[in-house]
Amino acid sequence: MTYSSSFSKAQRKETYRRLARVVRGSASTPLLSFNELRARLHLFQQSYAGLQTIEVARIVGTVDRSDDFDRDFLPRTSQTRERWERLERAFPTLGFPPISVYQVNDVYFVIDGNHRVALAKQKGAEFIDAEVTRIHTDIEIDENIDFEKIFYLEQARRFMQQSGLERSRPMARIDFTRPHRFVELLDVVKAHGYDLMMERGEMLQRHEIAADWYDRVYLPAVESIRWERLLEIEPGSTEGDLFLWVLQRRREHDPQQGQQSLEDAARQAARDQERRIRVRARRALGRG
Repeated sequence: MTYSSSFSKAQRKETYRRLARVVRGSASTPLLSFNELRARLHLFQQSYAGLQTIEVARIVGTVDRSDDFDRDFLPRTSQTRERWERLERAFPTLGFPPISVYQVNDVYFVIDGNHRVALAKQKGAEFIDAEVTRIHTDIEIDENIDFEKIFYLEQARRFMQQSGLERSRPMARIDFTRPHRFVELLDVVKAHGYDLMMERGEMLQRHEIAADWYDRVYLPAVESIRWERLLEIEPGSTEGDLFLWVLQRRREHDPQQGQQSLEDAARQAARDQERRIRVRARRALGRG
């Protein structure tokens, strides 16, 4: 029987998809990197799960071959041809030795066996044998993994944990448009803790500080933000964004923070912003 390589067909498919993305102006779809995921989530805890038969469709990334294959394990370079064709000749029925993978929730990242996975996907195989090492994380990760979303969720989780809200107010929900603002908010909670301990003359636990800050500072400020309809005045912002914005405005107008409450600052911010909007509107209409 004459051997016919599937490599050229796979490479043409990858090329056509890449050209189609260029025409549509859409982003590339690189193979997901486990090393990037680990760096973002600080993944360390792991346990050996043994030899298993896993779904090929749930293999979404690799440890060190993200430059060689695209998101569907199609070859991006001719340098993978030799290894691909050698495997294809040696295992025409895809009876490969087990690959090695990391399992993160319900998806897998290849440690060893990227070419075997590529062949299995190209041939339409549903399952493949694998030595599985489980990575433990509380972050939900699936085949539609979004690194930016994961980074955001991890920053939110860290804030809840490090601030103490995870213990004292576990149902609290604070959202931002950018993940780095969780770091800013943590500094705000810590500053509140210092002032609170000075006021009471005693040491307090993180969860006690967090509860006081959330109940006496954050929630009343958010209530004022809603009352003043700042979300309508600043579309695209979250209540968390506006809380930090109002806090910054209070610092600018009252450096000692001794006279103006956050509620008053929210009210003043709404009035100032509405005034600016009216001025811009008059100028746009040629009446300024």
